[in-house]
Amino acid sequence: MALLDAEGADRLTMRRLAERLGTGSTTLYWHVKTKDDVLDLALDAIFAAVPIPEDQEWRAGVTRLIGDWRATLLRHPWSAALLGRPMLGPNVLARSDFLYAALIGAGVAEPHLTAAAFGLSNFVIGSALMQATWLVNADAETRDAARDHMDHQRDRYPALAAHGPLTATDDWDESFERGLNWLLDGVEATIATG
Repeated sequence: MALLDAEGADRLTMRRLAERLGTGSTTLYWHVKTKDDVLDLALDAIFAAVPIPEDQEWRAGVTRLIGDWRATLLRHPWSAALLGRPMLGPNVLARSDFLYAALIGAGVAEPHLTAAAFGLSNFVIGSALMQATWLVNADAETRDAARDHMDHQRDRYPALAAHGPLTATDDWDESFERGLNWLLDGVEATIATG
């Protein structure tokens, strides 16, 4: 995970990992078959840092889980881009099971259950991916140039120029919390209507 945090998933090779561990790459293959196996293990390992909420009302528990999940993804910027992989490790499965159980306990049933769980998961992954990518790839000069570009395209894209992500105040936390509350309000409305 330290190598991934320092250099990102694109630069990971079995040879680089072996060098970092002070061993030969052949030795690594005794433990894992492929680089993808290493990535799967690293992804599951970071989820161990996401506490599973206990003794909380469903909405508070889901809010805490999703918020801690986001914080973990942001501490490991390489991770959000890899979450399209099948996630079958015990840490990921335990947190996913908590999410489903909390929604079921609140009264969410199919077909809304899967939609709610996917919506919440996709929201946290997408927002972490956007924030990590934007912060890593866009310095102040690049952001200013993008905003200037939108200012010059105001007539063509008026809604984006006035309200789009390039006009945001860079308050990622507030935007995330507002979006999460909006999604959870929708879940509650669905529960209320049966």
